[in-house]
Amino acid sequence: MLRVGVNPYGLTYTLGFQGAGTARVNPAPLGLDGFVRIAREIGARCIELDWRWLTPLDDDALARLGHACRADGMTVITSSWLHHRHGETLDEPIRAARALGASLMRLHLTPVLEGARARLGSRWTALLAHARTTLLAEAPKAAAAGLAIGLEDHQDLGSEELLSLADAAGDHVGIVFDTGNPFAVGEDPVAFARRAAPRIRHLHLKDYRAHWSDEGVRLVRCPIGDGCVPLEEIAAVLDAYGVDVTASLEPAALDARHIRFFTSEWWNGYPPRDAREIASAIGRLRHRAFADGDDFRTPWEAHASPDAIVAYERAHLERSVVNMRGMGWL
Repeated sequence: MLRVGVNPYGLTYTLGFQGAGTARVNPAPLGLDGFVRIAREIGARCIELDWRWLTPLDDDALARLGHACRADGMTVITSSWLHHRHGETLDEPIRAARALGASLMRLHLTPVLEGARARLGSRWTALLAHARTTLLAEAPKAAAAGLAIGLEDHQDLGSEELLSLADAAGDHVGIVFDTGNPFAVGEDPVAFARRAAPRIRHLHLKDYRAHWSDEGVRLVRCPIGDGCVPLEEIAAVLDAYGVDVTASLEPAALDARHIRFFTSEWWNGYPPRDAREIASAIGRLRHRAFADGDDFRTPWEAHASPDAIVAYERAHLERSVVNMRGMGWL
């Protein structure tokens, strides 16, 4: 059912992405080579590679990298996103994915996080229009290169919106389902799985613990399998639909995501959502939640030492691997 591997986004400090260009960046990042080594160590069956590593490489270097990963039994996936620049294309991500021999190009469409569309006002409409226009123009190029595109629920769009975009763009465009992110747009993860199952091409396995606030909830990272995301229910839905896909372990961001859905303004710009589904999502978030007085901060948020942040990320990945093996997924 699931062929589980890893992506870089639960190890952003370890690998050198977190704090890049600032004084807080990891002074000894592992980078691409270190990430591939970690994937081999855990017995990954897929590996998701960030575009920032790939675009400096020529086609020969990319081909060697892709061959080495496949020789270790890993399906290669690339990860990129739209930059919302006038006239942007997907030419470079497509080149890199094709040279690697990747099967799928994961794409997120807007920079919005925490479901915070309302903060952008009318700019949200412009972002969404740009994303749609660019996707419809560029998707045929991916198809011609033999690539599928997976649109990720990146704390910005719900399943219905992603399905509408995928339908408009063509059969080779599907969805990358991040299992924790539906909470960030007021959607239940199991309901997301039911609606999107026929178009799901890849999963990001993510989990959260909740810390409640007067405005809503903070989604705080934890090892996958130790939080409130109903992974086994999601897997049962996908299994019922016969979904056989790759999945990347992705312990969440080092910054807690504050979803302010107890404020009326937060909902501006969203289509209607059945109150029963919202209630189901809130009920799940109560599972394994932090107590009110608990310190929910990650070592990054607490300004801990580089060694402590690296150890924290690695511990979360290692615990996630143990949990996935216990579930028979890895």
